[in-house]
Amino acid sequence: MSRRPFAAVLAANTISIAGSSLTLIGVPWFVLQTTGSAGRAGIVAFCATLPVVIAALVGGPVIDRIGRRRVSAASDLICALSVAAIPLLHYAGLLDFWMLCALMAVGGLVHTPGLTARYVLLPNLAEHSGTTVAKAASLYDAVSRGARMIGAALAGLLIAAFGAETVLLLDAATFAASALLVTAFLRGVPAAEPQRAAGMVSFAGYRAELAEGWAFLARSRLLMGITVMVMMTNGLDQGWSSVLLPVHGREALGGATALGLMVSLFGGFALVGALIYGAWGERFPRRAVFAAAFLLCGAPRYAVAAFTDTPLPLAVTLALCGLGAGMLNPILTTVVYEKVPEELRSRVSGVSTAGCELTMPLGGLAAGLLADGFGTTRALLLFGGAYLLTTLTPLVFPAWRGLDDRAPAEAVALSRREPALPGSASEERSPHPSAS
Repeated sequence: MSRRPFAAVLAANTISIAGSSLTLIGVPWFVLQTTGSAGRAGIVAFCATLPVVIAALVGGPVIDRIGRRRVSAASDLICALSVAAIPLLHYAGLLDFWMLCALMAVGGLVHTPGLTARYVLLPNLAEHSGTTVAKAASLYDAVSRGARMIGAALAGLLIAAFGAETVLLLDAATFAASALLVTAFLRGVPAAEPQRAAGMVSFAGYRAELAEGWAFLARSRLLMGITVMVMMTNGLDQGWSSVLLPVHGREALGGATALGLMVSLFGGFALVGALIYGAWGERFPRRAVFAAAFLLCGAPRYAVAAFTDTPLPLAVTLALCGLGAGMLNPILTTVVYEKVPEELRSRVSGVSTAGCELTMPLGGLAAGLLADGFGTTRALLLFGGAYLLTTLTPLVFPAWRGLDDRAPAEAVALSRREPALPGSASEERSPHPSAS
């Protein structure tokens, strides 16, 4: 057993996600500084997230055929170039708004396959390091959230001190460092190399794999419910992180430093929540923990932001929200690994991940248009109300009782009716909320 590949993936993901947190704050702040328009910030968010849906839908077969190590490294290198081009073109006086949108679209297209390529290695690396998938998933999520916390705090301080352009250059450097780690430490790991049995890429093969994944997903009311719920919350979260919180921070919270500290506080308590669930969460009913955590991390932050113009109340609220958010991904990851047989995970997760991310482009765009048209307060209340209704679904619909069924009987029964194709890809990443 060797823990070096698992540690390398954790380190690469930490560096990459910390850099992405810089972009999460730096790009909206850059747009607001240069244009003063929440609507334009929403358009940039739309351009950055629309390609994510396409990449999630078709990425699984490509990742397995090219190789997870190569996809991860190439993704980070392309992201480094696209992010670095924004401040460099701005310094040269050549950056037009359409160029900014195009560069963000390129980053959005390749970033998701890179994250997925690292994430799908988790079960294999957990096995080789001598730990369970549930514990590895909790550690992976905890480290990711810690990276977001550090990145957000740095972003706020660096923007205040040096400007948003410096933050974007630092983000480019983090992507390059992540690519170097993956290239160096995953070489020779069988699961990270091209899966030769997967065969040639073809449209017919894509269609067959997507149809098989959709058929499995459609038969499982629990997995379909998870997909639809996370699809809604991801869209709302995208509006929050890319438009509503930056606009509120600029108008009422005192600037980029306060905004960065808010996001960092959320990430810090999400880290605590993930660690708590990893240590004790399996002792409690998943449905109760999941429902309570989602209710806590969702609507309250929108409501408090709508009715306060000082940082302290929102800071306390975001700390509590983060605590709940940290418990969500370990539950979702474990449920997907239990319910979906290994030979179908790429197909099922490719469809479900695309579904979960389907509303993200619309979330940022809608938030920008609502903030410009009706004001930030009304936009926050509308988004918060929609979030509350969405997070009540685990308490209303009986299918969610399946969260507490830890036996993989459903997956076994369905896999018999949906046999795997020869040379099937292995695990894709699970549906996950993007509330952080």
